[in-house]
Amino acid sequence: MVNSTPGVPHPRRRHMRRRVLGAALALGLASLLAACSGHAIPGTESVGPGTPVDGGTLRVGFVGGGAADTLDGAIATNLGDTARAVNMYNALLYRDDDFALKPMLATSVDPNTDATVWTAHLRTDVKFSDGTPMTSRDVVASIERIVDPDDPKNGAAGLGHLTEVVAIDDFTVEFRLSQPDSALDDSLGQYTMTIVPEDFDPTAPVGTGPFRLQSFTPGQSTVLERNPFYWGDDVPFLDAIELLNFNDTDALINALLSSQVDAVAQIPAALAEVIDSDARMQILNSETGMWLPFTMRTDVAPFDDERVRQAFRLVVDREQMVEQVLSGYGTIGNDMFASFDPAYPNFPQRTQDIEEAKRLLAEAGYPDGLTVELATAPIQAGTVEAAQVFAEQAAEAGITVEINRMDLTTYWGDYLEYPFSQSFWYTRNFLPQANSGAMPDSPFNETHWTDAEFVDLVVQARGETDEAARSELIEAAQATMYERGGLIIWGFANQLDAYQSYVGGLVPNATGIPLSGFQLQRVWIGEVS
Repeated sequence: MVNSTPGVPHPRRRHMRRRVLGAALALGLASLLAACSGHAIPGTESVGPGTPVDGGTLRVGFVGGGAADTLDGAIATNLGDTARAVNMYNALLYRDDDFALKPMLATSVDPNTDATVWTAHLRTDVKFSDGTPMTSRDVVASIERIVDPDDPKNGAAGLGHLTEVVAIDDFTVEFRLSQPDSALDDSLGQYTMTIVPEDFDPTAPVGTGPFRLQSFTPGQSTVLERNPFYWGDDVPFLDAIELLNFNDTDALINALLSSQVDAVAQIPAALAEVIDSDARMQILNSETGMWLPFTMRTDVAPFDDERVRQAFRLVVDREQMVEQVLSGYGTIGNDMFASFDPAYPNFPQRTQDIEEAKRLLAEAGYPDGLTVELATAPIQAGTVEAAQVFAEQAAEAGITVEINRMDLTTYWGDYLEYPFSQSFWYTRNFLPQANSGAMPDSPFNETHWTDAEFVDLVVQARGETDEAARSELIEAAQATMYERGGLIIWGFANQLDAYQSYVGGLVPNATGIPLSGFQLQRVWIGEVS
């Protein structure tokens, strides 16, 4: 694992401004903690459970969800969708806690000499949650379902050059490509690349994951029960998982403190130390490559002018953003994604330059500044706070940012259409990320970027089997993004979750997916003290 992103001060070294922003919330929480726990703040260190225990139901809370919630892991979007996808389904490969690509339903996935054909050898002992065995026919049907041109799923962009997927025998599958792809295995390792039965029905889902569906109410709750046919060595300790939606962070934290839930995904960074001061609680702090970008549509004014995009990047004080928005729990970004990729380049760190931003705006026809609307919503911990801090910083250059805060359902309904908005992405390497969100045919090309040089470099990198040569191409592609792209990538956020001290088995996970990558088959409930 390589992370070339420059570091920031230790999380406990705070800027006064950030402390002021979080003071009211933290003080209110401290009072509630003291009332609930019966001791002063700060408190003593938490003590976790010991030996794993079988049985029980883990109640997990998170913010978000609505009528569009889905049981189809191949189109997972929000936190609840992701938790369902990871626990109900499996892919051929997966990313472990250290972000290493490992076998899952496949024992191996290997290319031929020019990476135009990849062969997957499947496990022979896998059963679906209804007890039927998984074979290569199911894998073929699953992949064909994902790339269906009439209804493509999230992973289709990573398989855009797949011409044919063929069952060679019951446990061998070939992926035949129209052009070389040296990173196809990375694409197949995305959690949305779910393998399902040939006759899969998303309204009555069957998967190979450690849990299976018991009940589902969109926007409210999901109950998953232990899958009795689970194939893995990591058989769940838990009998069931209950996934609970909350409308806002206040309700989520109150549910944790009042023991209505056992664990919560994503807490405000400003509250981490306060929550951790209660002996009943634990904080899970995972260093990740997760990022919360501002997205500028490069095909509409004013962001169709490269000078405006550069000016907006130059108004950002990145260290201040990390300190105020993430309370120091993160690393500074440099307007490029995939910080865990070994090919992540070490370009000069972009810093705030108000005078140069003003000069660029004047050159672009905005000598007196300009006004833009920023669409935002609480899509991820820190997004709304980042919008507020950015608006303050941009004002110094004469940019007036009018924040349009929406509810989650409204925001996701049109989020690819906003000229200026926000998003979030979990840890990915460069090529899968480019496939998903930076190419003209990507399903989530939030900036509507169609840079010909970038596209050509990505295509070349896909086809390059020599690692050193591929890294050079990726660095060149990143350079085009660094110089003229439509993303403001100000930092990479640590994943911060909280849970009751009687919950065991949660460990740091680099993917950016909450609560140990939502791999809840590893979790158990110990004795409640």
